[in-house]
Amino acid sequence: MRRVFSLLAVLVTSLATMTTLTAPASAITGDYVLDNEHPFVGLLVLYDENGDFMGRCSGSLLTPTVFLTAGHCTDGASSARVYFQRDVGVHYDPATELDPTTGYPDYCAAGTLGTLCATSHRLYTYGSAETTPLPNTRDVGLVILDQAVALPEYGSLAAPGFLDRLATRRGQQNTTFTASGYGLTYKTVDPNKTVSFRQRLMATSHLTNLRSALTGGFNLQTNGNGSGNGGTCNGDSGGPVFYGGYSSNTIVAVTSFGLNTLCRGTDFAYRVDTVAVQNWIRSIIGSAEFSKITITG
Repeated sequence: MRRVFSLLAVLVTSLATMTTLTAPASAITGDYVLDNEHPFVGLLVLYDENGDFMGRCSGSLLTPTVFLTAGHCTDGASSARVYFQRDVGVHYDPATELDPTTGYPDYCAAGTLGTLCATSHRLYTYGSAETTPLPNTRDVGLVILDQAVALPEYGSLAAPGFLDRLATRRGQQNTTFTASGYGLTYKTVDPNKTVSFRQRLMATSHLTNLRSALTGGFNLQTNGNGSGNGGTCNGDSGGPVFYGGYSSNTIVAVTSFGLNTLCRGTDFAYRVDTVAVQNWIRSIIGSAEFSKITITG
């Protein structure tokens, strides 16, 4: 699901992993650390109407059954499976195209269904970074799990307008965000040299822009270059962008697209701290289930 297209004379890349990769892969780029802080961040595997593997993304469980991701991930998919193990793909064997420990990407390992793994046959798409014009791509998706997954904590949504105060703030480059996901760690023009640790990792970045032709109040633009920082790549699409450092669980956006096919530098995430997005989520899951989501700020 990583698509490249030209827009405003800029090369824009959505940050999902396609089946064109010879082996499904995973991790955040740059100066990353293992993400043991966010057990609700999961690896989303998507299947077509025939049950064949389509691609993979990341996302966040907001309640025991409501999984938030990117719209270009759910768009066109008929079913899905979500894994919450941090090391879900560590034992992936390119020869068998399977991780026998977790069952990724074909099944949930014995004893994990409803605990660390779940299936879904209800997928919803608000919009897509691949088909909807910038800046308002509406790139949000929902996956409703068939089995409720009980975790020690869930992701929380930032209240509508949470980021608005940063739009004109001086020194905004000092504002820290944390991205988490299962995307590629290092990508080169030679696919044989692409690096993946197949684990849930996280890295910090800093605010670049909230008000530009590419953001327009709908997207969050960050930069993860420099010592101690990192960014996103293929497979990180739909993963959460938290306001603050590693311990934060306040989701302000979902990873959407980048400006470089090799995942170097600037990242864009679609904001979820808006009335429109949260009203859409409520319309899908109902007011009762929406009330179970923690809203911060």
